[in-house]
Amino acid sequence: MMIVTTTNQIEGKQITEYCDIVFGEAVAGVNMFRDIGASFRNVFGGRSRGYENEMMQARTEVIEEMKQRAAAVGATDIVGVKFDYDLANEMLMVMCSGTAVVTEDK
Repeated sequence: MMIVTTTNQIEGKQITEYCDIVFGEAVAGVNMFRDIGASFRNVFGGRSRGYENEMMQARTEVIEEMKQRAAAVGATDIVGVKFDYDLANEMLMVMCSGTAVVTEDK
């Protein structure tokens, strides 16, 4: 199982090789009805489940994409992962990057 972490090391493992920087990107259209619901929540308060679900799905996709790219360069794990989110022109953009590494147990 590939470990993906925001830390720069993995406890109990030693990094033996730095392979490459890997990325994951997802761009999703935001549903008009979710926008309307979010607008009401902005006025009356509450959470926008539609946006939250969309973000969770996009985050899952970018992590999986990053894992595939790491495996393609021979990595066993990914460290130093960072996420970035943006909403532009009714599109939700989720990007992540990390360092693909080879590790072995200490």
